[in-house]
Amino acid sequence: MILNAVLFGHGSHEAAWRAPDARATAPLELAHWLACARAAEAAGFDGLFLGDILCLQDRPEHHPSETVDPFMVLAALAGATERLRLTGTASTSFNHPWHLARRILSLHHLSGGRAGWNIVTSSYPQEAANFGWDEMPATADRYALAEDVVQAVRALWAQWDGVERVADKASGRYLSRAPDQTAHRGRYGATGGPVNLSPAPHARPLLAQAGSSAEGMAFAARHADHVFTVQSDMASAKAFRAPIRAGAAAAGRDSDAVKVLPGVVAFIAETREKAEAQLQTLTDRIGLDHLLVKLGRFTGLSFDGFDLDRELPFGPDDLQENRFSNSRAHLLLAEARRNRLTLRQLIARFAAGRGHLLLVGTGADVARVLKDWVAEGAADGFNIMPPELPQDIATFGKHVMPHLRGGVG
Repeated sequence: MILNAVLFGHGSHEAAWRAPDARATAPLELAHWLACARAAEAAGFDGLFLGDILCLQDRPEHHPSETVDPFMVLAALAGATERLRLTGTASTSFNHPWHLARRILSLHHLSGGRAGWNIVTSSYPQEAANFGWDEMPATADRYALAEDVVQAVRALWAQWDGVERVADKASGRYLSRAPDQTAHRGRYGATGGPVNLSPAPHARPLLAQAGSSAEGMAFAARHADHVFTVQSDMASAKAFRAPIRAGAAAAGRDSDAVKVLPGVVAFIAETREKAEAQLQTLTDRIGLDHLLVKLGRFTGLSFDGFDLDRELPFGPDDLQENRFSNSRAHLLLAEARRNRLTLRQLIARFAAGRGHLLLVGTGADVARVLKDWVAEGAADGFNIMPPELPQDIATFGKHVMPHLRGGVG
């Protein structure tokens, strides 16, 4: 069972920054990330996973929306950790493949071969505006660009295949030969090559990808080592993992090499009552106006004038193409319909983890679910999204890890 700790800001819960003991500006300080990384390594996690968004989100005056570059954070954490895999997010829509190839390899060398790249196409309309685009392209177009950029990055890395770094001072020979000079010609990702950094002596960096659209799943099957997915029930998770594995086999890959990792938001305490109390405390701190705007952006639906305590009339069939997060919005509204949620309840779910699997209980409760999902073929591991950082990383290590010993990879 692979377990990554997902680090984003103050934690996965929207209201984490408003906790009385939270430093509101903590994610702008290296000490915050060092505390998270050291807690994750001590707890027994396999890796860290840092997300990224290239814009201020809606209503930034009402919640923290500033973010630091994840690869700069991970480079700093490389020297403070020994074994954690360090996976950072970078967009194929707004980065040239040559820069991506060197940036990721730089982290790979600084960490001793522990770097990973979470490949995203970006989705916020504000991101498109920041880079001078009139609008965010449709999903299929963004994945066509991603395909070309990833192929270019991999080609840049492959140009060093068979080149030995001799580094012999006596003979004056640094490389066994010059790397391949062949240019990569793509619609978007053209490069003359080569990148001025070899992957050697390490294997290529790990590739991760998150996306549940048809295009995203096909892309993951071709390229991803880890697939970060949003699944809130076991049946849906199994239905997602099976075609990913089949697609990988069809692409000539070993299907067992593609690991599917659903996101999990876990509220954990010595008793279920205490875990429920933590969730309720954070829920009580939610800024409804801010989240209604964000939920509307996420789903493409309008909630103006809607009774917060009325059961939602919307379902996944009501969604329109919004070029933002259609697959995740579909899953969230499917859960709302399945569980007959009110808008207030949906807001609470959205604030806690945007549709990811929400577990509330003791360490034994959480471990039981994780083991069941892996045993039933619904997952190869999980991306754990602690509600509050850094303390909930240690909580997971203390209460859940003892029940998983022998099953953590």
